[in-house]
Parts: sequence; structure tokens; C-alpha cells
Amino acid sequence: MQAQPDDETCGPTCLHSLYRHYGLEEVTFRQVLSSIQRLDNGGTLAEILGCDALRRGFDATIYTYHLQMFDPSWFASDGLAHDPADLTDRLAKQSRAKKGDRRFRISTRAFIEFVRLGGKVKMQDLTPGLIRGYLGDGVPIIAGLSSTFLYRTPREAGAEDDDIMGEPQGHFVMLVGYDGEAREVLVADPLDPNPPFHTAKYRLDIDRLVNAILLGILTYDANLLVIRPKAKGSRGRGVGKRLSRGRGREGGGG
Repeated sequence: MQAQPDDETCGPTCLHSLYRHYGLEEVTFRQVLSSIQRLDNGGTLAEILGCDALRRGFDATIYTYHLQMFDPSWFASDGLAHDPADLTDRLAKQSRAKKGDRRFRISTRAFIEFVRLGGKVKMQDLTPGLIRGYLGDGVPIIAGLSSTFLYRTPREAGAEDDDIMGEPQGHFVMLVGYDGEAREVLVADPLDPNPPFHTAKYRLDIDRLVNAILLGILTYDANLLVIRPKAKGSRGRGVGKRLSRGRGREGGGG
């Protein structure tokens, strides 16, 4: 993975890396960046990334834990929405009723478009088994999480650390491997270098990862974005893999 060129492009950087993983070499990073809507305060949303993947012919599923956006009663016991049309209708009604901020409205529109394009939205328990299942099958995951909790760094006010007036920050990383014995996930982080790992790839205790993902609800994150080719049995090029028992940190690209 190449390093993100600025503080606001972690999402497009992860998405471009995933496209390359699946052999979509002809799509440049600049093309991905230009096709992804940015929020007013910088960054983007998983549902916007998912729409781009769907338009390029991939399948996409978002596991969401965003209770400000989704009501648990909208989902069946298997995690899927009871009915996609009903889900988009409820999202539209909620947007009109709540009249949230601009980010809430952008997220609502993006989720409606995501479902319209054939994307699946699921709400089910965020367990190590859910993450392990995809990584064990060689399917990388883009995770939207709290970078403040992940890195254990001060909250931020603008571009400056401020432990008093600051707000928590969100981030996208890719989950690319799992060591079952150590219960560690291999993370490919577009922010290189980053505190406190100082490398683009590192191992992370899965319980800490789960907490970081769930705390992403504070920044309109708290999700897993799973993108795969439509063709059955299609596999990537080995990025998502099981890890050896070795505990050393993985080094490598940005």
C-alpha cells in the first residue's frame, strides 16, 4: 500500500490498494481520488467508498455499528436488512425527520445509493470470528475506526493535538491477515509513519481493534467494508493471508 499523500485521503488510499489487490491495475490513485466525495471537514465515508467499488463492478458489503444512522430493528437475525427497499425508505424518512447536520445528510444519501447499486448493509455482532472468517478466506477488509483510540494519541482541534478542546478522529485501515494463536490482526495502515507503530504494517491485538472500530461511531465510522469481485471463486493476489506464529511486526510499503 502506498502512503496516503495527506491527512484526509486514507479512504481512497485503502480503496486503491484493494483495487490493485484484485488486479485492477489500470485505475490510478488519482482517478480513485477524483471519484470519491470529500466531506466538508476532510475525509470520506465507507458508504462512499463502497459506491465507487459497486460502480466498478465489485460486490460490496458494509457491516455497520452506527446506531445514529441505523436502528437495530431494521435488520433480521442474520444481520441483513429485512428488505432493501424498506431500508432506503426508512433512511430517507429519518433524514427528513431528524434534519441532522450536513455529514448526516451526505451519509444518508450515500447509503441509499449504496443499496440502490446492489450493496448490502448488515448489522451483526462484531466478533473476532467475523473478521477472521474473511481474512482466512483471503479477503481483505477496509475498517473505519477511531484513530484516537487506535493510536492512543491526543484528540485534535483542527490539525493540532489538543487534549482539552480536541475531538476524536476517524481513520481507514486495511485488515489483511490474522494470527489465530496470538489473536492478532495484520493491519496495513495508509498513514506511514504513524504513532505509535512507525510502520505501514503492524500486528494489533484483535480486542483492541474491535474497540477501535466500535468507537468509530463518534466520527461516522464504526464499520467494516468488504469488497470482492463478482465472479464466484475469484481470489486476490495473496494480500489477505493467514499469518505465521511469529510475533515480529510486519514491515513494508505505505
